Amino acid sequence: MKKILFVLLFATSVLNTAIASVGNIEAGKTKSVMCAACHGADGNSLVPMYPSLAGQSASYIAKQLNDFKIGATSGGKSGRVDPVMGGMTMALNEQDMRDLGAYFSSQKQKPAIGETSEAGKKLYFGGDAERGITACIACHSADGKGMSQAGFPAIAGQSATYLKSQLEKFRSKDRSNDKNSMMQNIAFNLEDAEIAALVQYMSTIK
Repeated sequence: MKKILFVLLFATSVLNTAIASVGNIEAGKTKSVMCAACHGADGNSLVPMYPSLAGQSASYIAKQLNDFKIGATSGGKSGRVDPVMGGMTMALNEQDMRDLGAYFSSQKQKPAIGETSEAGKKLYFGGDAERGITACIACHSADGKGMSQAGFPAIAGQSATYLKSQLEKFRSKDRSNDKNSMMQNIAFNLEDAEIAALVQYMSTIK
């Protein structure tokens, strides 16, 4: 099973690299005008409920855009469901998604601010194996920059509000576009206090 998972992750990384390599930054900048109200002109969102896209991997952004479109066209039966993003992605083709990914990934994320959480840091680095909570560092790295080649997103510096909403959606299975249901299985075992501590830590990773 582990060998199969490794092969799948490797194949995905090759595909993600190929997708990212054909995105056009300048074209993406022009197309990003429609994204600015929620995500900021440079990808640094000023609205806590929306994610910052600056510095996120191009392949991850393109995948999420495609998942939102699938969620809208499938009536919520697959993909990632969001009424706003579903509508925004309906007119996008694959090249548009790659271009937007290339543009936002080339932008610099603003430094994180705020107080950290020692409890959140402990859970982020150590997890809780007995309860089926894998350490976040395994996929999102020590600095929270993720692993773009494997399709794991950067989470450092995202707003606590956004991170909390996503963990809660994974826990309730309202969001289900994660690989092999990994995030759903982990979040299912997280208590409210643990989610609060985790997002406080992740949102302040420098």
